[in-house]
Amino acid sequence: MSAARILIVDDDRSIRRTLEKFLGGEGYEVTTAQDAPGAIAGADGCDLMLLDLGLPGGSGFDVLTALADRERKPTIVVVTARDDMQSTVKAIQLGAYEYLVKPVDIDRLRGVVQAAIASRESRAQLVELAARGTEAGDILGKSAAIRDVWKQIGAVSTTRAPVLITGESGTGKELVARAIHNAALSPGGPERPFVGVSCTALAPGVLESELFGHVKGAFTGAVGDRPGRFEVAGKGTLFLDEIAEIPLEIQAKLLRVLQERTFERVGDSKALPLDARIIAATHRDLGAMVAKGTFREDLYYRLRVVEIHLPPLRDRAGDIAVLVEGLLAKITRDLAKEVRYVTPTALARLSAYAWPGNVRELENTLTRAVVLAKTDVLDETLLPLGTASATVDHDTDPDGSLPTLREIERRHIIKVLAHTEWNKRRACAVLDISRPTLDRKIEEYGLRKEDPS
Repeated sequence: MSAARILIVDDDRSIRRTLEKFLGGEGYEVTTAQDAPGAIAGADGCDLMLLDLGLPGGSGFDVLTALADRERKPTIVVVTARDDMQSTVKAIQLGAYEYLVKPVDIDRLRGVVQAAIASRESRAQLVELAARGTEAGDILGKSAAIRDVWKQIGAVSTTRAPVLITGESGTGKELVARAIHNAALSPGGPERPFVGVSCTALAPGVLESELFGHVKGAFTGAVGDRPGRFEVAGKGTLFLDEIAEIPLEIQAKLLRVLQERTFERVGDSKALPLDARIIAATHRDLGAMVAKGTFREDLYYRLRVVEIHLPPLRDRAGDIAVLVEGLLAKITRDLAKEVRYVTPTALARLSAYAWPGNVRELENTLTRAVVLAKTDVLDETLLPLGTASATVDHDTDPDGSLPTLREIERRHIIKVLAHTEWNKRRACAVLDISRPTLDRKIEEYGLRKEDPS
């Protein structure tokens, strides 16, 4: 990936030169402008603009206003001597990503630039997904694991083979099932619906009737014929959520349906064709259940023609920025609230948290934060995340002894680098250290990209 392009706009030549030298040393491609017309003219050629408010030829506010409606525009960070609420509020209202007051702490500037570039990359990915016409919904991320999931969705959507989706609760298994269904090549319609059933929510007798349907008089209370989910799904998709919870006696019947591609309503002997595709999901280890005799081995292999595994969010810390971007867009739309800015500190805190409830917990946390937010800024005070960390390892050494502070730091840095896929800018944001400090630690500990996390 090419280096991000930064345009520094300031009428003070010494400030332009200082910032140009610093950011160039950070690996960015830097250009400068000294007035408002130069800022507007150079906007199309940059990813990030550091913008002073007091400029010749027009103010920084004029630049923000001129760029507001452009389809292709940079992320703008205001860097100014104006330290007042009115200017701050106006700049943010006009679309500024951040408002920094001179003199700017260099580490603070580094962190803001890193976060702004990461946020821009997140938005670019959302645009790319939309342009590709993807139906993956909220299956967002930049990690290799999530990209593999996208590829698997594309591959299995062209077939009717059964799919087993595994992963912890809250990782988005139903989203993957819907994405497979929506990406299928055949056109949709009433005859090709997505039909879901939770195998944990119903008692065995009710579940059987729910799946297979029943005829009038099949049991007490069966006052009429009723189609089951197999029938309702038609030529679409039947999603069996938490398949591990199905009792053994119903497992046997489900196996026969998959083998023969026919089924009968409860109380009837007429065979009906199964046209629907079957997608099952579970957060449990079906292999272990087979070994214990609580899940049928033959059914396990019938369902597991293709298996898609969703990694837990704690193993995808590098995806947090993308997920926050996408989830916030959905949440603010649903709640009709304008919360469009996440502070770098808040993003770092979200990235460092372990997320035992995975993406579902992240969405709930962001929803609560949006509800409580009194401005359009989401900061760390709205994130009561407790102490669970996705990165810090407190385990003892193999001999039972506690690791030294130096060893804890080494392990911590390795984990963060692994979670961010060695994206040093994001790793710095999570670790809350500068890029030179991270480079020094990598050299000090002799870390390599292949080191186990």
